[in-house]
Amino acid sequence: MDLVFMLPLPTLTQFPPIANSVASPADPQGVHLQRARVSLRQALNRYTTYFRAAKTHPAEVSTQARMKKDMDQLAIALNKLENSTARVAVFGLVSRGKSAVLNALLGKKVLPTGPLNGVTQAPQEIVWSPSPKDLAFLSSSPHSLDTLPIELIDTPGLDEIDGQTRAAMAQTIARQADLILFVVSGDITRTEYEALCDLRQAQKPILLVFNKIDLYPDQSRQAIYQSLQQLAAKSAARSGKTDPLQRLLSTNEIVLVAAEPAPLQVRVEQPDGRMIYEWESPPVQISALKQKILSILSQEGRSLMALNALVQVQQAESRLASNLVELHNTEAEALIWKFVRYKAIAVALNPIAVLDLVGGAISDLAMIRALSELYGLPVTRHEAGKLWKTIILSSGSVMLTEIGSGLVLGIGKSAAAATSGVDSSSSLAVYAGAAIAQASLAGVGAYSVGRAIQVYLEQGCSWGPQGANVVIQDILKQLDTSTITYRIRQELTDQLGFPPV
Repeated sequence: MDLVFMLPLPTLTQFPPIANSVASPADPQGVHLQRARVSLRQALNRYTTYFRAAKTHPAEVSTQARMKKDMDQLAIALNKLENSTARVAVFGLVSRGKSAVLNALLGKKVLPTGPLNGVTQAPQEIVWSPSPKDLAFLSSSPHSLDTLPIELIDTPGLDEIDGQTRAAMAQTIARQADLILFVVSGDITRTEYEALCDLRQAQKPILLVFNKIDLYPDQSRQAIYQSLQQLAAKSAARSGKTDPLQRLLSTNEIVLVAAEPAPLQVRVEQPDGRMIYEWESPPVQISALKQKILSILSQEGRSLMALNALVQVQQAESRLASNLVELHNTEAEALIWKFVRYKAIAVALNPIAVLDLVGGAISDLAMIRALSELYGLPVTRHEAGKLWKTIILSSGSVMLTEIGSGLVLGIGKSAAAATSGVDSSSSLAVYAGAAIAQASLAGVGAYSVGRAIQVYLEQGCSWGPQGANVVIQDILKQLDTSTITYRIRQELTDQLGFPPV
C-alpha cells in the first residue's frame, strides 16, 4: 500500500528564494516569514515527490502512519504560514476563568462559563479580530497587525485530566502555539508552578495572567513574581536544579485582569424615596492584557510564527529521514559495499600517484549521489562536493589517514611501476604490496563516507540556504534584543543542537 498525501503543493519556482544579502531591513519579520515558507515548501516538495515515486518500496503500516503524521504536521504548519495566523493558547487549572478571559478579549460571550468545574471539555479554537480601537495604541509602532489573523485556543483545566494525558495535550498545543497565556487566580499553587515549568519547555513566550483581580485588590505584579520565586526556591531545594522560569518570566510578563468581575450589590434610591438593592456587574478589566498580547505579536509575532514552523519542520524532517534510512537500510548497505569495491579496485589499479586519489574522490561523490537518490533526497553535483568536504573535515583522523597514507603509498606504487623494467619481479612485488595496502585504506575510507552520508541524510537534509537549520540560526542571530524570544534563544539553540549564537 502506497502513501498518498492529499495536498496540492506549489513548486519552489512559484516562490523565489530570498537571499540573505538582499533582504530588506525595513521588515525583518516579513523576511523571516517568507524564508520559513520557502523552507517548508522545500521540505514538503522533497518528501512528497519521494512518496509518489516510491511505488516499489511500500512501508509497513506503522511506519506509514508515522510518516503520514509528520507530513500532515508539515502541511498544517505551511497552511498556517500561508495564512499568517498567530496562535495564542490559554492554559490553567479549573475555575481560574480561562474561558472568561477569552470572552473578554473577544468582547462577547462565545465560550461557555459557569460555577461548575470542567465547563471546557476539549480544546476549542476561536478567531480574534481586534477592533481598530484595540489597535489604536499601535499607531506609532513600526509594526502592523492589521492583516495578522489571531487564533485563540481554549483548553480544559490541567488538573481535570490524568497526568499523562494532560502532559501530552499540553505539549501538543504548546508546540503549535506562538504565545502562551497561563491563567491563575489567588495564591499560585505548586501544581500551577509545575505546569508552568512544563509549558516552559516549549520555548515559547509566556504571559502569566492573574484573573479575578477584583477579588484580590491588594495583589500586585511584584507580589506575584515574589510568590513565583519562593516556589522556585522550594522546587530547586527539592530537585537541585535552577529555576527554569527565571529567564523567561519577569514582572513585565505578569498581567492583572478581571475578565468576569463578581456582581456587586448596590443601593438604588427610588423616586418615592424608597431604597432598594440591585446587583450590578463592574466593568471588565482586560485592556492591559489586550495591549500586551498585541504588542508582543506586533513586535515579534511573525518571527515567532516563522521559528515555530521551522522547529516543527526540523523535527518532522528528521523523523521522516530517519524512517527513510531505516526503510532502505538493506539496499543502502549493498550500495555502500558496491562502491567500497569499486573504489578499492580503481585506486589499486591506477599506477599514477595523486590521480588514484582523485579517482577515489570521484567514486565517493558518485556514492553520495547514489545514496541520496535511493532515499529520494536528490543532491546536485555541487551539493555532493560540499557534502564530501564536510564529511572529510568532520571525520577527522580516519579520512585524513586515508588521504595521507594513500598519497605516500601512491608515490611508492608509481615508483615501483616506473622501475618495473629494471627489476620486474621485485618491482611488481612492491607495486602489489602498495596497491593492496592502498586499496584497503580506500575501502575503509569509502565505507566511512557511506556511513557518514547516512547519518547526514538521517538528520533531515536540513542544510542548504533554505534548509530549516540554516534559516532558524539566521533568525536567532537577527532577533531584536528587546523581545521575549531573544531571552530564550540560547536555550532554543541548545535544544536544537546548534552552535552558540
